[in-house]
Amino acid sequence: MRDALVAAAFRLFLERGYEQTTVDDIVALAGVGRRSFFRYFPSKEDVVFPDHERCLAEMTEFLESGPPQDDPVARVCDAARLVLRMYAENPTFSVQRYRLTKRVPGLRAYELSVVWRYERALADHLRTRLTDRRDGTLHADVIAAAVVAAHNNALRSWLRADGEGDADAFVDRALDYVRRTFGTEGPVARTEEGEDVVVLVARRGVPMWRVVKEIESIWTD
Repeated sequence: MRDALVAAAFRLFLERGYEQTTVDDIVALAGVGRRSFFRYFPSKEDVVFPDHERCLAEMTEFLESGPPQDDPVARVCDAARLVLRMYAENPTFSVQRYRLTKRVPGLRAYELSVVWRYERALADHLRTRLTDRRDGTLHADVIAAAVVAAHNNALRSWLRADGEGDADAFVDRALDYVRRTFGTEGPVARTEEGEDVVVLVARRGVPMWRVVKEIESIWTD
């Protein structure tokens, strides 16, 4: 029933347009009543994103089930790949939704609210894992935002290519960049004895005076 409602909705969205399609139109085509529609979807917007609640629940479970010794940055990158898997399960539908969302401002706003929930889930996990780091909350929020931005940039590139090619390759490249940039052997870590250890990662060719200045700023922070 749920899949039938989604199929009917997208058929009408493509034929008539999103704004011109009502819930009554959708249930009439699907051959069910309005109560059946609202049993599965709180609103017409929700039928456009029918799989995000399930994916968000899977992501949360995945994050909570990780062993304590896991690299938290690698863990949230792997969690983001669950979202990619959801899109890649049905490339045709994903491309149709992408095109529809681009044309309808209300759907773009709805999608942003969904993306924010993913970002909060990642940030909440990172906050629990980075509590012993200086500015751990800041690091958690920045890393979560970077993971979402990298994932979405790669995902949109794949969708603009009509869902052709290796979706994993698009996203892996973007998330690997985040992992290398924000890996937990980042600028500051603490030893069990409470001593500060500075590990600075610099690009090849960076002037030594800049490296020294960066180290001094960390020690005097």
